[in-house]
Amino acid sequence: MGVAAMAQAQTIRYDATTRVFRIDTDAMSYAFGVNESDQLQTLYWGARLATSDALPAAHTNEGNVSFDPPASTSLQEYAGWGGSMYVEPDLKLRYADGNRDLVLHYVSHQIKGDTLDVHLRDIRQPLDVTLHYVVDPATGIIGRSALIENHTKQALTIDSVAAASWNLPAAEDYSLRYLTGRWAGEWQLQTRAITPGNTVLESRRGSTGHENNPWFAIERGGDWAEDHGDVWFGALAWSGSWRITVEQGVLHQVRVTGGFNPFDFAWPLAPGESVSTPVFYAGYTSGGIGEASRLLHRFELAQIVPQHPKPRLRPVLYNSWEATNFAVDQAGQEHLAELAASIGVERFVMDDGWFGARNDDHAGLGDWVVNPKKFPHGLKPLIDKVHALKMDFGLWVEPEMVNPDSDLYRAHPDWVLNFPGRPRSEGRNQLVLNLARQDVRDHVFKVLDDLLSHNDIAFLKWDYNRNWSEPGWPQVAPDQQQKVYVDYVRNLYGILAELRKRHPNVEIESCSGGGGRVDLGILGHTDEVWPSDNTDPFDRLSIQDGFSYAYAPAVMMAWVTDSPNWVNDRSTSLDYRFLSSMQGSLGIGANLLHWSPQDFAAAKKYVAEYKAIRTSVQQGKLYRLLSPRDNSPHAATESVSRDGAQAVLFAFLHASQMKYPYPRVRLQGLDPDARYRWRSLHGAPVAGTLVEASGAYWMNHGIDLALKGDYQAAAIVFDRVGGKR
Repeated sequence: MGVAAMAQAQTIRYDATTRVFRIDTDAMSYAFGVNESDQLQTLYWGARLATSDALPAAHTNEGNVSFDPPASTSLQEYAGWGGSMYVEPDLKLRYADGNRDLVLHYVSHQIKGDTLDVHLRDIRQPLDVTLHYVVDPATGIIGRSALIENHTKQALTIDSVAAASWNLPAAEDYSLRYLTGRWAGEWQLQTRAITPGNTVLESRRGSTGHENNPWFAIERGGDWAEDHGDVWFGALAWSGSWRITVEQGVLHQVRVTGGFNPFDFAWPLAPGESVSTPVFYAGYTSGGIGEASRLLHRFELAQIVPQHPKPRLRPVLYNSWEATNFAVDQAGQEHLAELAASIGVERFVMDDGWFGARNDDHAGLGDWVVNPKKFPHGLKPLIDKVHALKMDFGLWVEPEMVNPDSDLYRAHPDWVLNFPGRPRSEGRNQLVLNLARQDVRDHVFKVLDDLLSHNDIAFLKWDYNRNWSEPGWPQVAPDQQQKVYVDYVRNLYGILAELRKRHPNVEIESCSGGGGRVDLGILGHTDEVWPSDNTDPFDRLSIQDGFSYAYAPAVMMAWVTDSPNWVNDRSTSLDYRFLSSMQGSLGIGANLLHWSPQDFAAAKKYVAEYKAIRTSVQQGKLYRLLSPRDNSPHAATESVSRDGAQAVLFAFLHASQMKYPYPRVRLQGLDPDARYRWRSLHGAPVAGTLVEASGAYWMNHGIDLALKGDYQAAAIVFDRVGGKR
């Protein structure tokens, strides 16, 4: 049996003689062992080792001097804060007697298929920790989480708890990539050398946040090539306050620890109670940062995003927000639906303004009842009209929020996050409902369940337009109130899961003022995300580029909106706007009432062309060929279908300079021995370009594009034709 076959047959193994655990997939090996102190110690994480390679037993690092004790210099797989522990711990707690020392020792384990549970216990108290590992053999990505159980006779308090720590071998040439941003400027890729000390990525906002995203990548050598190089990468599946710490210790070992944010965190654990962490996923590749992204994309679509029972292609969507804002009514929405259907749209979404006293953003949130003045006969006539136009119907909701000027708030002012007697800070004229409360959770579920049960709704655009403030929960005991950070998110996940169970054909988009809540946790309960409120097609190139490092194009909604764009007042052609948006899941948000007949004709053409390439774009392999970062005048991406039968090249020129030609573009991911013929969706190669050539030709020689001017774009499709070169 070959190495790959053995890895597939036996992903996880344990050597009882050396007490070494080993995880093998086709291209990756991960190993840890039980050392002589009965602590778990990481041994290896990197390229695939031969099955016959026997890793030596784990041994603690004895340290050079008393200032570098073994507890801090040995690569512990999951460390309690105790003994001479100075690095970032995974678990820190306080026992009832004031003791804060925690030293975890191995007790037992179970292997079942592609999962492993390792049981640890404190050396003095019956405080148990179960480490859970789940392996995806197809990508080599490992998910890790921890379960903390209090079997003592008294309550204890957890001060901080991580899902996992990932240890890399000692080296001095590591660099870190991570994603930062703000509203309308999300997904900005940052790169910095890893040096001694800590780099902290976090959100203290109650949700994932725009400022940082819970994703990281670490490369060795500083090259950051798209197609080669050792890269370790990971993402935390949590939609609340989170923290990831990248630490280089005194011996240049790198440790990445992630989980709940310990800021303002305390979790009391009574005897017999337990708490589980989110899952921290991570992987390795020797194929560069491009391959790291493709592995994550494949993993997300196969293992994270809900299945039906297989991934659905995202329909072409129209959203009415930019056309009408809050001024929605039946006649106006029906007219927009007719216009949207005429260009081939498959899903019509009515945005804000349809409910309660919602004429602007000052009132109505929380009152999820159809406004009788705008829709005197309810939503059914509009939904029937949309269905008659061969589209399904979607609706905007923001169920976690409430306006003080609403019937819900007047009836239940205690339902929001608050500290009694203190001011309640509003954001966008709204407050945050405390979903950690069971009565609030049940109410939110009921109003959404009723809405979906009484209307044929196929899609919810689930928005979340502010961060937390005054995160109080005065209805519970003071020592329980900081549970709000976790219980809120768990109840949010519960609502989404129950809605999906009761309404399995309803799809959901996660939106939070754009990309403020995008992570593997929310993606486990939703079908797509809104990466940014910024729909400027030029800005979107860098936003979408950054997004692609962590998340798949299939879940990335991208809209064609009006020109000049409302964000920057920048004017661009409809061609440029469509091609920018066709790199993800295509939507249209422009005011169709202002379009010319020529606009409608062009849009109809692009929508039809997008449907023909949609499988390659959404479910294929993404290659970043030319980066738009650092004010580059060029950008190019390529999407290759899983079977290699089609490739779609999108190329953009932001500003011609000094008569320089557009850089030659070399494709990737083609079958070198197959033949491919190109056809143009928009733009063209230079005169004399071969119409048909081998995959090897397009990848090695490349293609020259006839792009000149400002804000120009081209899209070329390469289809495999019969025969070999």
